[in-house]
Amino acid sequence: MDLYLLLVTVSVTIFTLLCTILFSIVYGKSRVQENRVIAYSPSSSSSSPPSPQSSLPIHDVFPSFHGADVRISFLSHFLKECRSKAINLFIDNDITRGEFIGPELKKAIRGSRIAIVLLSKRYASSSWCLDELVEIMKCKEEIGQTVMPVFYEVDPSDVNKQAGEFWKVFKKTCKGKPNEVIRKWSQALAKVATLAGYNSMNWDSDAKMIEDVATEVANKLFNSTPSRDFDEFIGMEAHMNKISRVLRTDLDEVRMIGIWGPAGIGKTTIARCLFNRLSRTFQYSVFLMNVKAMYTPPVSSDDYNVKLYLQQKFLSQLLNQKEEDFKISHLGVARDRLNDKKVLVVLDDVDRLVQLEAMANETQWFGHGSRIIVTTQDRKILKAHEITDIYKVDFPSDCEAIQMFCMYAFGQKFPKDGFEKLVREVTRLAGKLPLGLRVMGSYFRGMPKEEWENALPELRMCLDGEIESILMFGYNALSHENKDLFLYIACIFNHEWVEKVVEHLSKRFSDVRQRVNVLAEKSLISLESGNVVMHDLLVQLGIDIVRKQSREPGQRQFLVHKRETCEVLADDAAGSRSVIGIRLFGDEINVSERAFERMSNLQFLRFGAKSDVGPSYLSRKLRLLEWSYFPMTSLACIPNPELLVELSVRDSKLEKLWEVTKPLSNLKWVNLCNSKNLKDVSSLSTATSLEGLHLRGCSSLVELPSSIGSAIYLKVLDLSECSSLVELPSSFGNAIRNLKQLDLSECSSLVGVPSSIGKATNLQHLDFRRCSSLVELPASIGNLHKLETLTLEACCKLEVLPVNINLKSLRIIDLTDCSLMKSFPEISTNIEIMYLTGTAIKEVPSSIRLWPHLYELHMSYDENLKELPHVLDIMTYLVMSNKEIQEIPPWIERSFLLDRLVLKGCKELLSIPQLPDSLTYLDAEDCESLERLDCSFLNQKISLNFANCFKLNKEARDVIIQTSTKFYATILPGKEMPNYFNYQANGASLVIKLNERPSPSSMICKACILLECKDEVEAGIGQAVNVDHRIKQNSLEDVPCSPTYHTLSRPLTEHLYIFEFKADVTSDQLCFEFEVYSGEWPIINWMIKECGVHYLNAS
Repeated sequence: MDLYLLLVTVSVTIFTLLCTILFSIVYGKSRVQENRVIAYSPSSSSSSPPSPQSSLPIHDVFPSFHGADVRISFLSHFLKECRSKAINLFIDNDITRGEFIGPELKKAIRGSRIAIVLLSKRYASSSWCLDELVEIMKCKEEIGQTVMPVFYEVDPSDVNKQAGEFWKVFKKTCKGKPNEVIRKWSQALAKVATLAGYNSMNWDSDAKMIEDVATEVANKLFNSTPSRDFDEFIGMEAHMNKISRVLRTDLDEVRMIGIWGPAGIGKTTIARCLFNRLSRTFQYSVFLMNVKAMYTPPVSSDDYNVKLYLQQKFLSQLLNQKEEDFKISHLGVARDRLNDKKVLVVLDDVDRLVQLEAMANETQWFGHGSRIIVTTQDRKILKAHEITDIYKVDFPSDCEAIQMFCMYAFGQKFPKDGFEKLVREVTRLAGKLPLGLRVMGSYFRGMPKEEWENALPELRMCLDGEIESILMFGYNALSHENKDLFLYIACIFNHEWVEKVVEHLSKRFSDVRQRVNVLAEKSLISLESGNVVMHDLLVQLGIDIVRKQSREPGQRQFLVHKRETCEVLADDAAGSRSVIGIRLFGDEINVSERAFERMSNLQFLRFGAKSDVGPSYLSRKLRLLEWSYFPMTSLACIPNPELLVELSVRDSKLEKLWEVTKPLSNLKWVNLCNSKNLKDVSSLSTATSLEGLHLRGCSSLVELPSSIGSAIYLKVLDLSECSSLVELPSSFGNAIRNLKQLDLSECSSLVGVPSSIGKATNLQHLDFRRCSSLVELPASIGNLHKLETLTLEACCKLEVLPVNINLKSLRIIDLTDCSLMKSFPEISTNIEIMYLTGTAIKEVPSSIRLWPHLYELHMSYDENLKELPHVLDIMTYLVMSNKEIQEIPPWIERSFLLDRLVLKGCKELLSIPQLPDSLTYLDAEDCESLERLDCSFLNQKISLNFANCFKLNKEARDVIIQTSTKFYATILPGKEMPNYFNYQANGASLVIKLNERPSPSSMICKACILLECKDEVEAGIGQAVNVDHRIKQNSLEDVPCSPTYHTLSRPLTEHLYIFEFKADVTSDQLCFEFEVYSGEWPIINWMIKECGVHYLNAS
């Protein structure tokens, strides 16, 4: 028997030795191949191992099991079920089991998304299984691996309580093992037993349990699989690891982060990768591409309207609302809507400070944990907006540049055999800019080696290390027709809607859409949200190519360069028939009225500068006229407009279009907005192809001619702010049948709407906002079965809506400030959002509870309104601004979704009862008689305004002062600092000394300031301001605070402003400094008279 054991031992030893030798040979070969790849790996990734979070999983599932118990029964069926669901299951058939688990198995465990532990009767008899379990639980703690225990014919309590047969088996395995090993095994078993899992005793059959386990695994994998869109982007993991140190998603504060670098360096790609990885963990998220295109260069003198427009666009996309449905009236909407929401916002390619001021002016606008990411080429913008957390995008290393080029040229990170030298030379010539590498790689992709070698001499000649030359090489590879299209886009149509590009160039190119796709495939443009987008460097390349066509600007194909274009337009003789297109934006310029006469081939004119002189003549070949601030009273300068496709003449002095009817059969888009002298648009009667007509702000327009009915393809009609418009044509003819959007907002003279509007059966959005003369709507609106939004805000003469109709598609109805509206509008049961604030509605029908989609109801209240028990759980916004109200009804406490309560101006109100915890905003300003608060405020996100409530008793004041408010400053009347603030000082700073030992690492402080104003006139101005708070320790060092400032709705004398913030401290002596400012500047006439601090707690 001993001899037999000896022979077996020797045989095993020899076998193991042979396996080791064989493994070394195979492994050595693999290392040779691996070294070949590593030679081209980026230095950033080779210098340090990737973090566990960034490593890509090798397997979906790692099963830990005792083979004898489950391999044939449970495991084989489970494996089959996993295969049917495309789940990649690791099986260790090829790994030789020894005394300890080896590195390959540890790698397999760590490289799996989910670990399934099959705890069978003899699982604990295997030290191998127990070691696997220790490693699995370690991965759960370190990298968040999902662990699913399956108790197969084992009682979970036996594993948890260390009892029963399972534990007897475990004790046998522990014999002779070191205490440390036994301790790790015991801890791992105890931990896995507490996890939610599957107990086979609860299933009638193994088959059903196996199916359920596999289904849960599949669901977990589906929900946890990260985006791999950027896996092939070289160096991206290095970027992600570096930027995570700036982003700090582990912190609950709001952070603004800048991504800064030159054009083409990859800022947008990095931001997009971040967005894809993080967006799932935020309540709302939005990626706003090319922000600078949202704010056109001629800067409006009215920055407020520009900001409104930008914020409206931003909010509509973030909150997933259609832009035409989403209107805002002031810049506080973003703060009001977002201050309690955790959002991820990416503002890509910002080039003006006003864009940030409109969309992300303050961290207080956003809820805890929000992240605002801004990409820009201009670091000054980040500094001006006080964004200090900036990630600078550097050029890739040599190895990374090679890999980037190879990915585009070969679809892999390294060169194909025989291409190594060619790749090195082309990459060197192309430079390190990712955009240049992409364009060059796309050009060479699929070419045989001989064509590479033939192309190199030309590449060497045309390149001198300049990016323009690199991109020029890609341009030269295009066909003649596609080169021309490239120039049209670069000079005239960048950021234009694809459909417009196709239509404008349909006479110049065959199959424009296909050619656009070719440019996209060659990485020379991208198609984003239906628009053609060309990178700034490529635009500049196109402009440079055109400038080289002739030394004389007037002899070139396009005029784009501002100085040269101005020179040509100021000179009657400088232009020529060579000029096809002009694009000029800027300030006021001088234009000779005869400057365009020699440009007989002019087809595209985009002019965004003010000029006192207009053209005497424009070419009959003109297809696009875009001229803001057009100085002439008619379009007599275009005597032959038959080829005109788009007419955009905003802010003009036009009174009429043409004196006589002109052929306009090709005209599709007309924009005459803010042409305040325009009285006659009858010339459009021949525009039978018209799709969009925008007449917003044409305040002299009295009527819309019935001849507009010939525009049978019309989809959008904007008549907003046509304040002289009295009525619409009694019959639109066929024009209205395809109409999708009709905007009549602020048509203050509009009395009625013709019944023919009922023929607009495709209408989706109808806006009568602030139509103050509108008396009624026709019953025919009941035919608008596709209508989604109906806006009647501030239609102050409107008393009723048509009855017995059901607009089945209606989602939003806005009757705000329809002060004569008494009857509840039962016009649809599918409404999601209803605004009734400011109406005279006294009763809400109980049937509203049957509306399946209603989730937001805004209402006003007075004492004549009947109790609303059936709307308590759907009402979100309640206005009770009635001077006569003396008490708030007790049912308000049961309004569990109530978010905002406005009591402003309730001068007879004596007390406030308990309010729902959902409340985030309470406005009790000017409640002059208010004395008591029979309530407390537990929601830390709440904002409290008790301005001018001078009769509040001591108990009420104490409740307000001690309420925790993290985002907004509480406003409370007061002439002196309350005793609650035990550290007080005159002026804007104070020093406190902490008595705790050891000093806390962080502290929460409640601060209070009292303001005084040196200018009595300014004291009455209601302007929102901010209070900045800083802490210094050790005399100099700034202490990080969160948040860094709070917003005051408006500064008032004899009022206290109370707010909270958290600070990380390392010293026991701290200096607090406060400052009131507006925008970026301190306010001169407002000063902090007193300040106080109450130290809440520390950790």
